Amino acid sequence: MPLPLAEPLTDTLRDFGKPRINRGPSPALAIATPWLLVMLGSLTPTWPIIASAPLVPPLGFLLLVAWQQLRPGLFPVWAGLPLGLFDDLYSGQPFGSAVLLWSVAMIGLDVLEVRFPWRGVTLNWLAASGIFTLYLVLAAQLADLSGGNSSLVRLIPQIVLSILAYPLAAVLVGGADRFRLVPIRKL
Repeated sequence: MPLPLAEPLTDTLRDFGKPRINRGPSPALAIATPWLLVMLGSLTPTWPIIASAPLVPPLGFLLLVAWQQLRPGLFPVWAGLPLGLFDDLYSGQPFGSAVLLWSVAMIGLDVLEVRFPWRGVTLNWLAASGIFTLYLVLAAQLADLSGGNSSLVRLIPQIVLSILAYPLAAVLVGGADRFRLVPIRKL
């Protein structure tokens, strides 16, 4: 004889994801969640962290790459422009650098998706590692053009932390993706 609680749980798991009467994902929640999560990630430079060298990974960019690799068609290709513009307001980088680099990254991720439509975790992580490294190096070079003075050696800890933080960002994006598709009552 099965436990009384086991039967409703298995019924719930069996019906997970199936359409139910008067239930479905909210279109507003499904569209707004990825954009808001990336924008919240771009607010990390406002955190009170004191360091003599750049250490905190660009969380907004990490989340953008994770969303684009998890759900390739979710963001349009032009999404790098408004999201990069928002990131430029808070990052301290020269205005327009994130717009340029995020737009180029979105185009590169689209090309990667067309070239390798069936990727595994390893290839996604390698591609993200290359994108993060290029992004941080090019962002430092753009900052140097506008009067900054940065050494590429100082970027190594930030690059390493960005590469190591990517799986955590992917897990966060996976949880947010499940949240945005939760069936709620339709009116």
